[in-house]
Amino acid sequence: GQAVDCSGQRLFSVPPELPLDTGNLSLAHNRIASIPPGYLGCYGQLRALDLRNNSLVALPAGLFRGARRLAHLDLSYNNFSLVPADMFREASALLRLDLSHNPGLRRVHPQAFRGLAQLRELDLSYGGLAALSLDALEGLPGLVGLRLGGNPWLCGCAMEPLLKWLRGRIQRCSSDSQQAECWAPPEVAGAPLLSLTEESFQACHLTLTLDDYLFIAFVGFVVSIASVATNFLLGITANCCHRWSKASEDEDV
Repeated sequence: GQAVDCSGQRLFSVPPELPLDTGNLSLAHNRIASIPPGYLGCYGQLRALDLRNNSLVALPAGLFRGARRLAHLDLSYNNFSLVPADMFREASALLRLDLSHNPGLRRVHPQAFRGLAQLRELDLSYGGLAALSLDALEGLPGLVGLRLGGNPWLCGCAMEPLLKWLRGRIQRCSSDSQQAECWAPPEVAGAPLLSLTEESFQACHLTLTLDDYLFIAFVGFVVSIASVATNFLLGITANCCHRWSKASEDEDV
């Protein structure tokens, strides 16, 4: 298919008509904020779509219906805040997906990449992700490249499954995980993700014994009794003060 380059044309909307044999379409560096549903339906030869540096916040359902050969999709430098479930399901031939540099991207749905069994490269770097569900990655058996750096990762207990997965894949999946850093909690802020060990998550696996529960119950009981006693003493004190004040007033009369 032929290449169509509409990049840098200050477009606010996608071109209404393209050659039916378009194989490579660049709409990069424009001001496109939305794409009509079914826009790609007639372009069965399309292999690469470049939408970087636009104003997209979402993609319509059914956008990729008919674009069954689409292998390269660049959505970087846009305004996505969410990657919803099944966003790319109809683009089952995708090999490379770039979602980097979407600073407002806060959440990737666990089923966001469902159907992308052939995907080899995924770029989620430089977004606003603090967490990423392991389910979103486990359905990508062909993944060999993953970029996660530049996100404000929260390296709490919920991060442990993802880190275990990364360690298990690091030999056959190139990743920038060494550069990806924790932003929180404070004790690990600035630490590379893969520098965290099992010891870093020991507190996540603490289990309470029966004695622990009994001690907690006893402390709660003692605190409750102390609270009741304090309120009782305060009540007596207030009552005595009231009586003393009234007696003083009677003497003055």
